[in-house]
Formats: sequence, C-alpha cells, structure tokens
Amino acid sequence: MVNQEFVHLFLCPHGRMLPRWSEAFPQGRAGSTHAARSGRPGRIDVVWLRLEHGLSVPMQIENLSPQLRFIPCVVLSDQPTDEEALAAFAAGARGYCNTHAAAQLLVQIAAVVLQGGLWIGESLMQRLVGATSRLQAGTAAEKSEVWSKGLTDREKQVANTLASGASNKEIARALGITERTVKAHVGAVLEKLAVRDRLQLSLIVNGRVAKR
Repeated sequence: MVNQEFVHLFLCPHGRMLPRWSEAFPQGRAGSTHAARSGRPGRIDVVWLRLEHGLSVPMQIENLSPQLRFIPCVVLSDQPTDEEALAAFAAGARGYCNTHAAAQLLVQIAAVVLQGGLWIGESLMQRLVGATSRLQAGTAAEKSEVWSKGLTDREKQVANTLASGASNKEIARALGITERTVKAHVGAVLEKLAVRDRLQLSLIVNGRVAKR
C-alpha cells in the first residue's frame, strides 16, 4: 500500500473527487484544473490530471502552475489511447491510465511513480516491447545469452516469446500452457533478473541493454 502520508491532488474541470479516487487515497483532495493554473497548493507529492476534451495533452500539462510542473504527474483519460499516452509522456507525465481505473490500480500506479518510475499501460507496453524486437531484428549484432543463466528452460521460452512482442495470451497459445502459468513464469523471470517490467526484460533479451 502507498503511505497515506503522501499528498495526492486530483485536478479536473469540476474540482471534485470521484469515488474510486477517494477509495484509493482517503486523504486525497481535488481541485479545479483552471484554479490550479495560478494557485499555490502547498505540499503535493503526486498530481493526477484528468484531461479535458478538446485540448491537447501537452497544453494541459503546460498550463499547470509553476509549483506543480516539477511534481510527478499522472494523466487520467476518459478514453485512453496509446497515441495520447505517448503525448503525455513526451510532455513529462510519469503515468497514464483510465480516469475510472480501480482503486487498487491507482495505488499501484502511485507506488511506481513515487519510486521514480513510469507507469505505462499494458497496450502501450506491448507496442514498445514489440518495437525492441523489431530493432533487434534489423541489426546484425548477436544477442548475448548471459541473461538466461539461472532460468529454467520454460522460463527462457517465455522470456524469448515475450521479447518478440507476444501478449500473455499469445505466449500461452504458442507454448501450450495457460495464461495464469505464463503470468507466473513472467513474474519469476522478472524477479530472477531483477528487472521492473516487461519492457526492460525485452531490452535485455534482445540485447539492447546488458543485464546488471
């Protein structure tokens, strides 16, 4: 769980907390997007910005007051898309998710962001993983297999299939196992290699970065 001592500010046009926001962060508070452009909000640890329709993502992030621009910002979208997510990250956001995400997910996102990480949605993550595979396919450099030491044969299969850009469902179909088993293997591989997410794992498997 995220330490409830952290201060979460939710910005939206109507300036009111949604039920799931309150469930995730009982001590969180809401403010008007327009008022936040010039106000002095005091101590804030994470800003959650609900996007307004008709305005570009970079503009909405840039419109935050100077006091808020250097605080980790998670963008909330009513209709999330990969393209909008990319625009949010390009503008400096640390996370991106659905406005109505479950409280448990919001807590997980906050934990990652407060530790200095990025929260990338599953769909965009899959695209990035696939991109690393295509980058590797376009080079003549040989992949280093040092990363696979300590993994079981099945874990190596899962890691290699994941690094090709396959989803959990596709990995399960290719290897003849259940999605639940795939998730278990992926979790074990991430732990053994001490990597945070599927993208970092893909970069290691595809030889884009070295395993520490």
